[in-house]
Amino acid sequence: MSLQDVQRATSGEFKAAVLGAYERGERALSVPRLHRLAEVYGVPIAQMLPPEPGSTMVELRQESAIVIDLNRVESLTGAEGDVLERFIRGIQMQRQDFNGRVLTLRRDDLKILAMMLDATPAHIGERLEAIRANGSRAAT
Repeated sequence: MSLQDVQRATSGEFKAAVLGAYERGERALSVPRLHRLAEVYGVPIAQMLPPEPGSTMVELRQESAIVIDLNRVESLTGAEGDVLERFIRGIQMQRQDFNGRVLTLRRDDLKILAMMLDATPAHIGERLEAIRANGSRAAT
């Protein structure tokens, strides 16, 4: 769901701008509000919490989704880095999500990205982790 979708689905209970501020860590979220938001998304509360400081570029979330640090993606070079950066920018355009520091790639996103990078969705996390481990060089 895009931020606007959540705003519509909750009849304005959660404003898109406020959700974006929550995602960026610019605004605090109470536990009851976090619980309600987790209900809206249909996920456990733990999935709504940010990664620990110092975590890697990629955090595996469930089996079929990954969270990418957008600041690190901008520093990638090489053909694979270019593909990844274009793909992520396309996802941001589609979702109208331009203010976050992280982006979650969903199951369907991973399937498309896997085809583009000639990998399986199960290996995308490993490939992205290899990119992170190699600094600004793309994994081969």
